[in-house]
Amino acid sequence: MDGALRDIGEYLAEALGDTVVTGWGVAHGDLTLAVARESVPETLKFLKGDARCLFDCFIDIAGVDYPERKRRFDVVYHLLSPRQNLRIRVKTSTDETTPVPSVVDIFPGANWFEREAFDLFGILFSGHPDLRRILTDYGFQGHPLRKDFPLTGFVEMRYDEDLKRVVYEPVKLAQEFRSFDNMSPWEGAEYLLPGDEKADTSENGETSS
Repeated sequence: MDGALRDIGEYLAEALGDTVVTGWGVAHGDLTLAVARESVPETLKFLKGDARCLFDCFIDIAGVDYPERKRRFDVVYHLLSPRQNLRIRVKTSTDETTPVPSVVDIFPGANWFEREAFDLFGILFSGHPDLRRILTDYGFQGHPLRKDFPLTGFVEMRYDEDLKRVVYEPVKLAQEFRSFDNMSPWEGAEYLLPGDEKADTSENGETSS
């Protein structure tokens, strides 16, 4: 199978050219094709319709966050060719403000996946017919799958009895004002643990009075 994937990789690199294909390789039974951001629709359209490829089954779109990079996001597309029983992974990179061209016109099933990537990572897709949040609630702030997103989030919601509706408020962390003891009891805590007062401390096994 790897041989067939390598043949496809070489074919795509030649057919699409180095202005489109920035790199490719085979690993774990999948062909990975790295392409320029603006060339994503052209690439997927070619993969879908070319007689030697026929990757016409759209699987999903995934986002990956590398906050230390200038282009912090990888956008990854997975396609399947039922005719050839081969898979391909197409990936490109972008930043927080530069949109990736939508592929909804080529694969309508990409619609909700692009919305999910926008919702959870903040990745923008130009030309999308309805780019809005899909998993988080109305009024949600931030993008929860970014690696710099706080685990607590920015807001919390509660039901207000006076207003008779759900309200959003800044997160309040009461535990910040608590004193936590992270010492394990097996490390020799210097205080009396609950139940220790019942322990047998005498030499002959009788509890001293």
